[in-house]
Amino acid sequence: MTLRALMHRIVVPAIFSLLLSGCGKGDPLAAVKAVAVGVPSLAPFFEENSGLGRDAVTVRSQPVRGSLQQGDTPGLYGGSKQPTICDVAALERFLTDPGNHRKAQAWANVLNIGTDAIPEYLDRLTPVLLRHDTLVENHDYKKEKAVPYNSLLQAGIAILIDEQGLPAVKCSCGNPLRPFKGDTGRISVRFEDGNKKWAGYARGSVVAVKPAPRKLARVALVDVREPARGISRPVGSTGEKDTAFDARKRRTVPDLVGRTFARAGRELVDAGLAAGYAGQRAPSGDARVTATDPPAGTELPFGRYVTLTVAGGDTGASGGTGGGTNGGTSGPTTTPPPPSSGSGTPPTSTPASSGPPTSPGGRTGPSSPTKPPSPSKPPPSTKPPSPSKPPPSTKPPSPSSSPSGRHGGSSSPPPSTPPPTASAPTTAPVSSSAPPSPPPPSAGTAPPATSQAATDAPSTAVAT
Repeated sequence: MTLRALMHRIVVPAIFSLLLSGCGKGDPLAAVKAVAVGVPSLAPFFEENSGLGRDAVTVRSQPVRGSLQQGDTPGLYGGSKQPTICDVAALERFLTDPGNHRKAQAWANVLNIGTDAIPEYLDRLTPVLLRHDTLVENHDYKKEKAVPYNSLLQAGIAILIDEQGLPAVKCSCGNPLRPFKGDTGRISVRFEDGNKKWAGYARGSVVAVKPAPRKLARVALVDVREPARGISRPVGSTGEKDTAFDARKRRTVPDLVGRTFARAGRELVDAGLAAGYAGQRAPSGDARVTATDPPAGTELPFGRYVTLTVAGGDTGASGGTGGGTNGGTSGPTTTPPPPSSGSGTPPTSTPASSGPPTSPGGRTGPSSPTKPPSPSKPPPSTKPPSPSKPPPSTKPPSPSSSPSGRHGGSSSPPPSTPPPTASAPTTAPVSSSAPPSPPPPSAGTAPPATSQAATDAPSTAVAT
C-alpha cells in the first residue's frame, strides 16, 4: 500500500467523524426520550394505574422566546378548576410504608434527602400542569436503583414543583425529576415505547427550567382551559387555597434601559411580565439592557414577553425583536428563533450568581446580590444606556402571611379582595411569580424589586 493510499484511509474517516460531531464544535447531541401524556412508564416508582396523578390531554405546548426558563416565570405552569390531579398524600403514604423502604431510599437519594425527610419535602411541593414540552432528568426504578435518563415531558403532564419552581416529581408515576443538564439546542428526541410524536410538537417550544433566584411564596399559573383566568397558588398547597386573577389585566412595561439583564428579569417578573431574548443562550446576568421591545410604558396582559436587547457581558446573543403574546418562536434549535411574538412563559435569567443552588430537600439560602457590571464600554454597535435615568427606587413588599401546608388547609372560597402575598417561613428572601400590575414608570421610580401575587378576584377552590 502506498503512503498516499494509507493517508487517505486515515484522513477521510477522521474528517467524516468531525462532520458528524459538528466539526468539533459544541457537545454531541444528547439523547432524549419523549414522554407523552397518558403513556405509562416502563419502570415507574409508583404504579400509574393507581390514580396517583392524572394528566391533561388537551393542552398544547406554548411557543417560547428563549429555551431556558426560570422557575418563577409568570405563566410558566398551568392549572385548572378540576379536582386535584396529583395525590400527594397517597405518594407520601407509599414512600413512608416500611414495605417500600428500598424504593423510598432510591427516590430520596435522587433528591439528596434522607427517607425521614420525605414527608416534609413533599409538603413543600406544589402540583401544576406543564404548559410547554419540558426537558428534565427523569428516573426509572430498576434493580432497586434510580436510573437517570433525559426525557422530554409533553405539555399537559402533571408534575410537582419545588420552592424555586423546579420540576421535582412526575405525578402519575412518582418518578423523581431533576433539572436537565444538557444544551437545549443540541438534543435528539426519540419517540419510542408507545410515546408517539404528539400533535403540536415543535423544537421551538421545548424548554428547560432553572431555579428561581428566590424561594416562591405563590406560583402564578394560567388556567389551561381558560387562558384569560390566572391562578395564584400558595406554594405547598394543592389547589384548595387558590385565588383567581384576570390574566387580561394590563401590566405596564417598566423602564429597563441601563439595568442588568438579571435585574431587568426580576422587575419583569414582579410586574407579571416575561423576559425574552433572542439566540440560543440567555445573556449573562451582568449584561446591560440597551433596549426593550415593546418599549417602556407599553401595557400588556399577564405573562407577555418583553424582549431585552443587551450589550456587554457574556451574552451568547445580543438582543432580539418582537414583543409577545405568550408565545414567541424561540427554542432549542440550532438556528436563531424567528421574531414572531408570543407570551405565556418568559425565558428569564438569574442574577450574576445564577441564583442559589438547590440544597438537599429543596432548601435554598438567600440569593446573592447582583454582581455589579464591569466598567468596560459596550460594543460600538449598541446604544449605551441613557445617563439621564436615575436609579430605580425600591419598595419593600407588603407584609403577608406565610403559606400553609397542604394538610388541614381550608377549602372555603377565598375573600373577594386580593390577598396579600405570602412570605416564606424561613429567613430566605421570598418572591412570587404573580405580581400586581405596576404603575407606568416615571422619571424617578421603577417597579419594586420584590414581587407580590396578583389576585384581582377570588375564585372557587382550584386544583389541578
